[in-house]
Amino acid sequence: MTATFEVTFLVSVAIMWFMIGYQFILTIAGFVLFRKSRRESATILQDITDWPSVTILVPAHNEELVIERTVRSLLALDYPADRLEIMVINDASLDDTGEIMDRLTQEDPRVKVMHRRPPEGGRGKSAALNAAVRATTSEIIAIYDADNHPEADALKILVAHLLRRPDLAAAMGKFRTGNRRRNLLTRFINIEGLSFQWIMQGGRWQMLGISTLPGTNYVIRREILEQLNGWDEEALTEDSEMSIRIYQAGHKIAFVPYAVTWEQEPETLHVWLKQRTRWVRGNNYVIAKLLGSIWRSRSRVLAFEMLHTLALYYLFLTAIIISNIIFILGLCHIQVITVYGPFTAVWIAALVLYLLEIKLALAYEEEDTAANFLLSFLMYFSYCQAWLIVVFRAFYADYIRRQKRTWDKTTRFEGLVEKKDRTSV
Repeated sequence: MTATFEVTFLVSVAIMWFMIGYQFILTIAGFVLFRKSRRESATILQDITDWPSVTILVPAHNEELVIERTVRSLLALDYPADRLEIMVINDASLDDTGEIMDRLTQEDPRVKVMHRRPPEGGRGKSAALNAAVRATTSEIIAIYDADNHPEADALKILVAHLLRRPDLAAAMGKFRTGNRRRNLLTRFINIEGLSFQWIMQGGRWQMLGISTLPGTNYVIRREILEQLNGWDEEALTEDSEMSIRIYQAGHKIAFVPYAVTWEQEPETLHVWLKQRTRWVRGNNYVIAKLLGSIWRSRSRVLAFEMLHTLALYYLFLTAIIISNIIFILGLCHIQVITVYGPFTAVWIAALVLYLLEIKLALAYEEEDTAANFLLSFLMYFSYCQAWLIVVFRAFYADYIRRQKRTWDKTTRFEGLVEKKDRTSV
């Protein structure tokens, strides 16, 4: 092994441990936010009597399996009825989504439907949202996906943050996996989702005042949307792209972990691969766009942190590959690296720290069971490795084949969303 390769190997190990260390710091910051949120949630709604008008936008393309339950869940939100409008965008659906929505509009005047047909319809989530915003007049716009079941107080909590903090452009809640008990894959996704939200979203919000919009369960001021000219219709991850422009304009996005929605996650590996590949391809687009404007950002620290978050897929890919190399070399006692170092111990320490971080994040939701701890261990050797395939698929599609980016909605599954009483925050 050449000296150059050895140096590269050692630098890679250092980068991996920088990531692990930084994530550990974010985990601690997430714990601080958890404690803070428990206190804050008890008072956030106090003394607010004048609620602004809100329009909930629900993009829906071929959502006949889930749309009615979602609309009824939104109608059950604890928000003044005369201040709430629910607009479902039937975006060139080929199933019974339109017929279901036409019926629901007859049952409650708060429910509206916008039928979009080709060529305007069917061009993706961003285009559907932009069209719907132009047809509304509410002060606040809320976004929920077509499979979401928010808890009754979720919308009020998010709007309350905008009312109490004029510096916020948007406020986002937490999503939970409603079908987490369906199979091994959904259990893995549940652990992944909770860990990401408490560590990356919660930790960064507490420590740096940064969080990035999810695709659902958030509210944003209309005036901000108008200033930014709406969502980028070329972006597959319109939430990440919008987050960048919000921060570049000098505004903030709050992460509010006690505003909860329950959603349906992929139940088959095929659907999971398609969804995650779309996410990575979407972030590839946003990374390229950010690189061109990062030096014009008001805060370069914030810009680089956003770039780090968007590039996390590739950093994660590198870390997994390096971890695998260390593990295999140490396990097989292959003496090919002449530089002395306890590489097996380094790998074991990284695995232990990974497990401790996930266990702490799960503890906030009272899901730090022995079964989930074992699943977290199993994830390292299976689910985490599957991300290698996702990142390579996205890289190949964008940079090798130069495939056109088109919106590919997540396939839904039949079955009710499972909820549990919120006891953590």
